[in-house]
Amino acid sequence: MLPAPPRAATSWSTSSTEAVNGPLLEVGRVARPHGLAGAVVVELTTNRSERAAVGACLHGPDGQLEVTASSPSGRGRWIVRFAGVDDLARAERLRGAVLRAPAIQDPDVLWVHLMIGAAVVDVTGDPLGTVVSVEANPASDLLVLPGGRLIPLRFVTAYRAGVVTVDPPPGLLEL
Repeated sequence: MLPAPPRAATSWSTSSTEAVNGPLLEVGRVARPHGLAGAVVVELTTNRSERAAVGACLHGPDGQLEVTASSPSGRGRWIVRFAGVDDLARAERLRGAVLRAPAIQDPDVLWVHLMIGAAVVDVTGDPLGTVVSVEANPASDLLVLPGGRLIPLRFVTAYRAGVVTVDPPPGLLEL
């Protein structure tokens, strides 16, 4: 029996913006203002809800934004208030803003930004390519290799710095 594949936080992309401890990752976007008092609707692009928790610090186009109030509104959306954003005009200026944050340190999670550019090998050590991207998919997120070859994340058996080991079923890569 194979070990369970690592959990993946799948909806992150890296940014060229650097934080003190590494790159800032995209964690959400401001969809639109909500009401007249400065609240906004935030669509998280991460599965980590603590990104919208009170006290969380996100980076917007004009610098740091601290969450002062939040509540989930369904389907990955949150109603959020940021410190200093206290009227409709300020909230409107955030419309469409990409929100970024430093990576969360969690040894039990395989983060997408770590897999991008990693070598992919099968369980015998044969090279299969390099991860070009990770594509979100309802059944299983997919490692995208050069030439468009796809390997469901469920077949990842191990990860060590810069190398993803997979155990795909026979014939998967010949499709």
